Amino acid sequence: MPGAPVRRPRSDDLRLAARASSAALRDDRLRRGAAPQPREAARRAARRRSRSGIAETGRSAVPDVLAPGLQVAFCGINPGRVSAAAAAHFANPRNDFWRLLHAARFTSRLYEPSEQFEVLRDGIGLTNAAFRTTAGSGDLRRADFAGSAERLARIAAELRPGWIGFVGKEAYRGPFGDRPQLGVQERTLGETQLFVLPSTSPANAAVPWEERLRSFKELAGRSSGLPWRLGVRALVVDPDGRTLLLRYGDAYSTWWVPPGGGKLESESDETALRRELREELGLEAFDLGPLLWRRESWFREEPGYCGQRENVYLVRVVAFDPVPQLDLEAEGCHEVRWVTADEVGALPTRPEDLAERLRDRNLV
Repeated sequence: MPGAPVRRPRSDDLRLAARASSAALRDDRLRRGAAPQPREAARRAARRRSRSGIAETGRSAVPDVLAPGLQVAFCGINPGRVSAAAAAHFANPRNDFWRLLHAARFTSRLYEPSEQFEVLRDGIGLTNAAFRTTAGSGDLRRADFAGSAERLARIAAELRPGWIGFVGKEAYRGPFGDRPQLGVQERTLGETQLFVLPSTSPANAAVPWEERLRSFKELAGRSSGLPWRLGVRALVVDPDGRTLLLRYGDAYSTWWVPPGGGKLESESDETALRRELREELGLEAFDLGPLLWRRESWFREEPGYCGQRENVYLVRVVAFDPVPQLDLEAEGCHEVRWVTADEVGALPTRPEDLAERLRDRNLV
């Protein structure tokens, strides 16, 4: 189910909004520094840290970026040394956070860490679960999270973000002591829902980009408050077991999908599918086969929707050369071609397990 409707910050002065929201957290033990430090000031603060890594000020080297009514407040585990030096969240250039944020359509453009206060315009906030700067999250101690759960509860109660997205399982485990699964959590903080994302740290590079992006897209969809798009697709298969796929892509990813698209509520699946196959492939005459599967996917690529719920049907045809009636390039499609069973398994597809689905149904 989609989340509550998006609530945007009211103030155009983003830094003042962030400072005011930090001031609203009246218990000083639960606050972070509210205003961004100049870079040289951040470096001086870093030099003042003792050998134990604790800043003499007792505050984080990285300021909160928060305001009332955010769509999502992202919570990292703690500042790393690169972020502390820059006084900016996720500042390590090898950290994928800012790229994932943009790829999932949370932000209107790709932001640099130094522009962190600008994301308030997109309904996004930033904070950390622990104050202390460390070389790695493994250097944190249990005491570093003292009061963290209470502080997050205060943020939820006073600033009322729709969701808090924890960037990494340890960012959630630190405050609450639980070992979470990725995704939506049963725990809530008042009306604020909680979601655990894969870590974006370079140390988590073994987790593929597409897997991390799926989690970010799910949270983007759930938190948007937008409706589902209804869709229909066809698995078009020829006598040699080849299937027709369309290639789409953006600056971050490439993916192959069966032909089809959105349908109106007033349309039947067959009416919508015949229209889509005629426009995308020039395919007019075919017998509609059985429903193969239903699929639900979260994404924000289609403006005005949180994702798509689609039915996928089998269409068996004699091989033909597709002659699209649409300008597919204008639709974001870069290629249409027949793909063999072996090729399907080597391609990035949506659904991700398309090759397995084909084999399970003896379609290849």
